[in-house]
Amino acid sequence: MKSLSRRSFIQNSAAAGAALGIAPTLSHLAVAHPRPEENAISLATWSIVQSFRAGVWKLTDVARICREDFGIDGIEYVTSFFEVPVETYLNRLNKAAADHGVKNVLIMVDGEGDTVSKDKAVRKQAAINHRKWIDIAAYLGCHAIRCNARGGGNNPAEDTDALERAAECFSSIVEYGEAAKINIVIENHGGLSSDPDWLPALIKKVDSPHFGTLPDYGNYNEGVDIYDAVKKAMPYAKGVSVKAGWQPDGSHPRYDLEKLLQISKDSGFTGFWGIESSIRRSREDRPKSAEDIKTDDWKAVKLTKQAIDKVVFNK
Repeated sequence: MKSLSRRSFIQNSAAAGAALGIAPTLSHLAVAHPRPEENAISLATWSIVQSFRAGVWKLTDVARICREDFGIDGIEYVTSFFEVPVETYLNRLNKAAADHGVKNVLIMVDGEGDTVSKDKAVRKQAAINHRKWIDIAAYLGCHAIRCNARGGGNNPAEDTDALERAAECFSSIVEYGEAAKINIVIENHGGLSSDPDWLPALIKKVDSPHFGTLPDYGNYNEGVDIYDAVKKAMPYAKGVSVKAGWQPDGSHPRYDLEKLLQISKDSGFTGFWGIESSIRRSREDRPKSAEDIKTDDWKAVKLTKQAIDKVVFNK
């Protein structure tokens, strides 16, 4: 699929850019940084979604929380947490990150269309929808946006054309991202993307140094050997989503988190190790007050950070 050039899109989107309040110029947008060559830890803001919903924090607070509460060096944003993505708001996020010495790492993009739809018009619109988040990611100095491969069948055997459709759509997204110095990464996030062989095949088919995986330890299909799946995804990884679902007593029964971290480390990966964590409770045992909800969110982040520190940084 041939997409509009980046410059043409920006020129044609002047009105939209004005509405967003983002100065839509190449000089403003091409400020992103490559994935770091040294290891660091980032916070996927979804880790503290329950306390967000309880009104404990806003996105402009996250840099302070990362530095003061967790000693974490990076932020992984989620699109649904952006209140008003206008220039003044983005400048506040940049200032907060700079003030607290925290790196804006990536934006997790959700709800922007089915990139594997059988309808070509739907795929084209999905590719266009991701452009604003590429521009915002560049403005924030991120290295990537995280996309989803949605809209196809549940497994490759049922939808044999899905790889071709996805490659067409993501090639367009990658082309736009490349001009902005933004990597495009896909998380195994359900459906086809959670098949351990399908996602690496898509990365190979698109065949771009700006396209890769964001392996999530917890999002593989039932019955999949998680350890083998992570091994298959890591050669293409531009980030790692360290998914951890802790029990209230601090145990982690679903899988061996330290073993998965070691597999990722042994792959030679360097970059941000993103914490995406929670405390798993029964419905009846869930905390009610905002403070108790915050306590759970904070505890899960700290437990996950301890595991990363132990395996990745030998602390």
